[in-house]
Amino acid sequence: MTEKITDETMDYVSILAKLSLSEEEREEAKKDMEKMLNYIDVLQELDTEGIEPSAHVFPIYNVMREDESFEKDTSELLKNAPKEKDGCIVVPKTIGTEA
Repeated sequence: MTEKITDETMDYVSILAKLSLSEEEREEAKKDMEKMLNYIDVLQELDTEGIEPSAHVFPIYNVMREDESFEKDTSELLKNAPKEKDGCIVVPKTIGTEA
């Protein structure tokens, strides 16, 4: 890592993360952040030539089925529904004007 985490950086991160850290917690967080950045530097040294980028280590594909349109007799499903008017099911009003 070329730079050390400064107090200004910690102030900025604390604001972004909405954290209120004591001085002890601040120093511990600073050390942790430096460890993370050092590890990223180690990862930067890896030879990734010829390796394709991936979003996941496992080959995950969309397992959803295709949408299919079909005709279905809904009379059995709707036999217990409320009364119907002009092809629509009539239900009690559920939105009131009171807050």
